[in-house]
Amino acid sequence: MEKGYFSLEIRDDNRLTKIFRIIFGLSLCAIAIFWVIFNFGSVKADGTLWITVTFLISFGVFQIFTGFGLATKYIELNTNSIRLKKNSILPAVNLPADQIEKIELFPFKVHFFIRPGKKNLLRFGISDPDKVELIKSEIVNFADSNRLTLEIMTEEI
Repeated sequence: MEKGYFSLEIRDDNRLTKIFRIIFGLSLCAIAIFWVIFNFGSVKADGTLWITVTFLISFGVFQIFTGFGLATKYIELNTNSIRLKKNSILPAVNLPADQIEKIELFPFKVHFFIRPGKKNLLRFGISDPDKVELIKSEIVNFADSNRLTLEIMTEEI
């Protein structure tokens, strides 16, 4: 099995959007620094100043982070592991095949049961059903090639 990379984003950004996000994030950080320098002496440094600066810097760093492509959500299937990043901020989780007990495949979600009794949930959503079916077929191939227990479930409402 070769390496399979699937983006879990609703849409992929083009280069112009990424550059705009980086510039926007840098300008937010610059505004926050200017705000501290300009208002530190004229207005007493109370909580609202620091809340504003913290918000501007945090959002600016997130925009830079996103502009460089470090906040994309994805699933990557290798021959003997699954790398899963289902959150924009948190790091990716590596699921080795020898640690996976069972995989439950639902129409719009997947449960990975990991050996120490943990469960990892991946929700697909309903925005791109063709991509969901492609990812599910790759997960089935991964389970077959690694001899994992795979249950294809149907969800009842």
